[in-house]
Formats: sequence, structure tokens, C-alpha cells
Amino acid sequence: MNDLSQIIKQSDNKKSGAIPGDIAVWILIFAELFEFGLFFVIFIVAKAHNPEIFSAGPQHLDTLSGIANTFILITSSFFIAKAVQAIKLGRVKASQKWIALTFFAGLAYCCVKVWEYHMNDLRGIALDTDIFFTVYYYLTFNHLLHVMFGMCGLLWVFLRNHFKAYSAERHEGLEAAACYWHMVDLAWIIIFPILYVLA
Repeated sequence: MNDLSQIIKQSDNKKSGAIPGDIAVWILIFAELFEFGLFFVIFIVAKAHNPEIFSAGPQHLDTLSGIANTFILITSSFFIAKAVQAIKLGRVKASQKWIALTFFAGLAYCCVKVWEYHMNDLRGIALDTDIFFTVYYYLTFNHLLHVMFGMCGLLWVFLRNHFKAYSAERHEGLEAAACYWHMVDLAWIIIFPILYVLA
């Protein structure tokens, strides 16, 4: 019965037009999306001027690493969505579990990315190899920094959740962290095909 009342409250909030998180995190998200947008424009311009280099570039990348990281991030978005859903139902411990799983998924992403960079190094691929790899490293390393920043946010909300800062009625901080994490996931879903598949 308690769960039903919480669901009814959520429905009322949606009807009132409330957005998840707070305005500050949405300003940050739009600023970050604008930054990624600039990188994508640079990619398109560079590709237009160097079609042969950009056609050959993906053949030297470890596509399996890219696929693994895509799977990891999509899974992590599911985890953080479950964390928000759990806190909205007042299930603090369940929410903690999902936040922790999201964090470890982020850690797995970082490990795969570091391994990919290591394999690139063994193949003699570096930032200055050619224009494709310059753009590749700028895009992927910038995204990696955003993943690590998002992981710091996850640690923060994990600690706050542990000390009962969030409840079914008050959980804007957790929603804000979830929105940022979804943005990081969305950015990768765009980065992966343009670098590893379509270039």
C-alpha cells in the first residue's frame, strides 16, 4: 500500500511538470553537450578534408573495446535508473546497491579505456599519428574525464544516501547525478559509431 502511495505521488509530480534534478545540473548538462557538439563539428570538418585518413582510421582501433564500453555504459544507465526508482519508493538500501553497481560499471569503463589506450600504444598509435587519431584521442579522453567526474558524483550521492540524506520525498541530488550520468552515456552512444563504425 505504501508503494502505491509513492507511485501516486510520483505521478502527481510528473503532472505538475517537475523536471528531475535541479536547474544547476541541467545548465551543466547543456554546457557539456555543447562542448561535445563542438567536438563533433570538428570531427565532421576534419573528415571532410581528410576522407581517406578517416576511412582507414577505424580499422586500427580495437572495436571490441568500443563495443564492451558501449554495453557497460548502457548497463550503467539501467543501474542508475533503478537507483532513482528505488529511492522514490523509499528503498534506501536497494538504492545504495544500484548506485554502487553504477559506480563499478564506470570503473569497468575506465579500465577498458585504459587497456584500449595501452593496446594503441603497442601498435604505435599516438595522438600525433594522424588527424583521425588526434580527433579520436581528444574525443575519447574528454569523454573519459566526464566519466570520472560522473563517478565522483556517484560517490557523493552514495555517501549522502548512506547518511539518509535522500528519501521518497527528497532525492533531487540523486536525480541530478543520474541525469548527468545519462548524458555521459548518451555522448558515448554518439562517439562510438562515428569513431569505430562510420568514420
